[in-house]
This record gives sequence, C-alpha cells and structure tokens, in this order.
Amino acid sequence: MRTALAGERGNALVETALTLPLVLLVSVSIFEFGRAYQTWEVLTNAAREGARVAVLPNTTTSDVQSRVAAYLVSGQVDNAAGATVVVNQNATVSIGSGTASASVVTVNYPFTFIVLQPVAQLVVNGATLGAPFTMSASAAMRNEQ
Repeated sequence: MRTALAGERGNALVETALTLPLVLLVSVSIFEFGRAYQTWEVLTNAAREGARVAVLPNTTTSDVQSRVAAYLVSGQVDNAAGATVVVNQNATVSIGSGTASASVVTVNYPFTFIVLQPVAQLVVNGATLGAPFTMSASAAMRNEQ
C-alpha cells in the first residue's frame, strides 16, 4: 500500500500549479471587463449630461465640454482629460412624420486594460490583446426653442 501512495506524492502541488493561473486569469478578466463596462456606462451618462446642456438656448460648445469633463471626473474615469467631446448643435431628429433641430454629443475615450495587456505581452511578445481601444458614446436631444 505504501508503494501505491508513493507514486501520488506531489499531485496536489502539480494540479494547483496548473489550475491556479487559469483561475487567476478568469478572475482578473471578470474584473477588467467589469471595469470596462462601468467606464462605458459613465461615458454614456456623460454624453447624456452634455446633450442636456447642449439643448439649452445660448449654450456654447465649451459649456457642453466642461459639463462632460466634470461628469467624467465625478464618475472616476481614469485620465478623463484624454476624452474627446464632439458637439453638434445643428443636427436634426425625426419626430413622427416631421423633423426637429437637435443637439448630438459624442464622447470618445481611449480605454486601456490594466492587467490583461501586460499579461498578454508576457505570454506573446507584441500581442495586442487588451491594447488601448476607443470607447464611444453618443446622445441626441431635441433643442429647446
């Protein structure tokens, strides 16, 4: 019996060594994609807040951009200064069979994964998995007269 058990020494260590990196990768992936989704939600809400300001009479583009920037900072978006805000206050939207003047605010943000990109670089030199990509959110609202 002793010789049968001697062949299984270290099995638990080998199994742990094989499965632990996979469990950690799944855990970190869940964290990273959750952070990406949260950032996208903040961008969407910032575009909506910018559109709310843009539809008001006598509003300038800088008013809209400052409101979006303030929302991104309060939403704790990393490097909020890297976001670009495009404001179009002369757009049109369809309402029933007619159209109305509208404002469209688009927020673009370069998102970077914190852990997935460096890990991908360790595994495969030059890998682009998790590389920075541009998130975009847009909101349109009818202008007030």
